[in-house]
Amino acid sequence: MAALPKAPLDDRLGIEYIEARPERVVARMPVDGNTQPLGLLHGGASCVLAESLGSVAAALNAGPGRFPVGVDINATHHRGVRAGHVTGVATPAHLGRSSASFEIVLSDDDGSRVCTARLTCVLRPAPSGRRD
Repeated sequence: MAALPKAPLDDRLGIEYIEARPERVVARMPVDGNTQPLGLLHGGASCVLAESLGSVAAALNAGPGRFPVGVDINATHHRGVRAGHVTGVATPAHLGRSSASFEIVLSDDDGSRVCTARLTCVLRPAPSGRRD
């Protein structure tokens, strides 16, 4: 887990990784601080958690000398959450040579599904000599 690169946005939203394997990436995020004006978990925060999970999963599956670039994300928000944490689990839907897609399921502390998302990443060759 310590080898995972930390994204500043993950830090801002309080995302913490629990498990990271090519076939399953798990992280959680607090609802507090990530809400919309009515006090519900913001749908954009759910999408950030989903994209973070899928991007880590894609990186773990990309192979040496390759890196993922997200090209499509969609999310269906099933229910509102006002407190506690949401936990996300990313699993592969498609693993190819040039693209990878992941299903990401977010659940509340009671285990109820809050959001279902899908992220597709293009797997690009790492640029030689660049240190971006």
